[in-house]
Parts: sequence; structure tokens; C-alpha cells
Amino acid sequence: MAIDIDITRPNIEPAPPRKRTANKLFRSIAAACAATLLLLAVGIIFELWRNSQMAIHKFGPGFLTSTVWNPVTGEFGALSSIYGTVVSTLIALIIATPMSLVVALFLVELAPKRLSGFFGTAIELLAAIPSIIYGMWGLFVFAPFMADHVQPWLGKYLGASPLFQGPPMGIGMLTAGMILALMILPFISSVMRDVLQMVPPVMKESAYGLGATTWEVTKDVSMPYGLRGMVGAIFLGLGRAIGETMAVTFVIGNDHKLATSLFASGNTIASTLANEFTEASEPIYLSALIELGLVLFLITAIFQIVAQLWLKYAAKGKGGAA
Repeated sequence: MAIDIDITRPNIEPAPPRKRTANKLFRSIAAACAATLLLLAVGIIFELWRNSQMAIHKFGPGFLTSTVWNPVTGEFGALSSIYGTVVSTLIALIIATPMSLVVALFLVELAPKRLSGFFGTAIELLAAIPSIIYGMWGLFVFAPFMADHVQPWLGKYLGASPLFQGPPMGIGMLTAGMILALMILPFISSVMRDVLQMVPPVMKESAYGLGATTWEVTKDVSMPYGLRGMVGAIFLGLGRAIGETMAVTFVIGNDHKLATSLFASGNTIASTLANEFTEASEPIYLSALIELGLVLFLITAIFQIVAQLWLKYAAKGKGGAA
């Protein structure tokens, strides 16, 4: 006797009303949280825009290209602060990115398990140190070391370059960039370590089984697999460095000027806000500082957009989804 079985309509019982209600409630709460974050970002941009209208109307686009910063005459320009922010952040990334990658690879691929756990905990403790401690250490310990040893050596052997000319004062954009590198290195290396630990062991074991060396497995398996995560770690460090305030304020010199030499003092947007916000007694002065904050917000947003576009391009180039 033949038995007809309908395989196109599986016998799935609907969820009980209580579960459907809980599911709807969870969806609503999750959507509300996501909408709150979006509204918060929009609100921050709106308030920065609204409170900087006086400076925007007075200085116009010239605010971004002017190097004048004179509270006495009421003339303000953001170029020196933007320049110092970009330069110090680039120095930090150039130093911290390869060091973080090497640290992460050592902890995941080379170090014994006990040693890896010990150093991993130490790196996480470094990430928890307040930024003002880095700034004080940079001013009283690292800046004198730079003035006595590092900057004279760079001036002696690389003095032909305009980047390493000038008196060795210790403080300046180079010192600020190196302090920032020390600050963001624990963040980047911790995230990179977690990304490399998520590589499926079967992929690495297959490569070892084909005769690949540790370096070949790292280069051809682990790093391509975790590329998106590692780039995300770099941009996490970038976000920390570009908005850092107290550590930079201690060691950058806080001088509103453009200088080619990395030995020269300078300033960043965050250090300018920290130094001068309480002194802004005139409305135009306060509006100019708020416009600086708006510029910093937009710079950070631009970096994040560029990062996302690059990640999509990299995924498409590797055959991934756009």
C-alpha cells in the first residue's frame, strides 16, 4: 500500500503566543536602541552646527584654510589645528600598526600558552591606563629623553630632511605622535590578537599538512582571513588617537603655527579645545572652538567612511560580497 507524503509542506507548529510576543518585544527594544544611537549622532551634529553658526557666518570656508588664531582681535583659523591633528595621528599609526601586528602574531602563533596569557593580560592593563598618566610620563620622562638622545641623533643623521630640523626641545609633534602610538598600541594589538585567534584551526592545520611554514601559514591563511578585523582594529586605534586630548596637550607644545619640522611645537583640535574652552569669554571665540569640534567630528566620520569603502573594495577584490 502506497503512502503519500507531502514534502513541500513541513509540519511546523506555530510558536506559542507568549514566544511571539517576546520576539516582537525584543525586536522593538533592539530597534529602539539602534534608533537612539542614530538620533544621538544626529543631535551631536546639530548642536555643534547650531552653536558654531556665528563663526561659520563670519569666517566662512576660510576658517579651514587660515592659520591665524588670535583671540584678542577675534580672528580664528583651524588649519594649524587640523595639520597637527593629522600629523600626530599619522605618526602614531605608522609606529603602532606594525608593532601591534607583530605583537599579535607573537601572542597567537609563537608564544607558549602561559606566556601568551601573561602578555595578553599585561597589554590589556596598558590599555586601561588613563591618558593623563601617559601625558605626565611623556612630559617628565619621555620628553627629556627625546631632547637628550633621540632628537639630536635624528638631527645628526637625518638633518638634511626638513622633517628633522630645528632645536631638540623634547616636546613637539614627534613626541606627541610617539606618545599616541604607545597609547593606541594596546588597543590595536588586543583586537588583532582576538581576530587572529578566530581563524578556524582546520584551515591552519591544512596548510601545515601541505608543508607550509609558520610564516607561510600566517601570511597566506591567518592574515587574509582576518584582514577586515585587523583593518577595523587599526581604525579603532585611529579613532582613539585622533580625539586624544590630555596626553597630547602635555607634550605637543600647544602653539598655533604650521611647521615642517616634527621637532617643532604644534597643536591639535582636541588640545586646543582642552586649553582654551574655559578661556572663551567672547561669543565669537566660543563659536570658533565649537566649530573646531564640528571639524573634528567630520574628520572622524570621513575616516570611518573611507575605511568602510576600502573594506568593501577589498572584499570585492577577494570574491566576497560587496
